[in-house]
This record gives sequence, structure tokens and C-alpha cells, in this order.
Amino acid sequence: MDTMTPPNDVATLSYEEARDELVRVVSELEQGAPTLEQSLALWEHGEALARRCEEWLIGAKKRLDAARAASSSDTE
Repeated sequence: MDTMTPPNDVATLSYEEARDELVRVVSELEQGAPTLEQSLALWEHGEALARRCEEWLIGAKKRLDAARAASSSDTE
């Protein structure tokens, strides 16, 4: 758990970094943390990472929608 990114740094992660870290957190949770406190910390970190991934995906969808709208207005 020493290599875990602090939660306040989650906002600076790229989609790929957040996704990879989330996969690692899920794996560690599946293996079982030694204490309840560590499990809760991992869970909270995983939630923050999932939100970060969702932010990236929502942003990507908005960009695609904007590009499609611009493309369709160019062809009219």
C-alpha cells in the first residue's frame, strides 16, 4: 500500500493512469487487506479513481458530440 497514489493526486492522473491504478486497487481488495482500516482506505481510493475515470469518459463523450455536431453542420 506504500506505492498507492495519495487521493489528492487523483485529479492529476490521466485516464490510463487512473484505470491502471484502479485495477491494482481492486486486485488488492480482492486479496484482502490486513486490516479493516486499510480496506477502507483502498476502497475510498478506488472510488476516487473510478470518479476520475468517469470524468475522463464524460469529457471524451462531450468532445465527440461536439465534433459530430461540427461535422454535421459543415455538411449542411
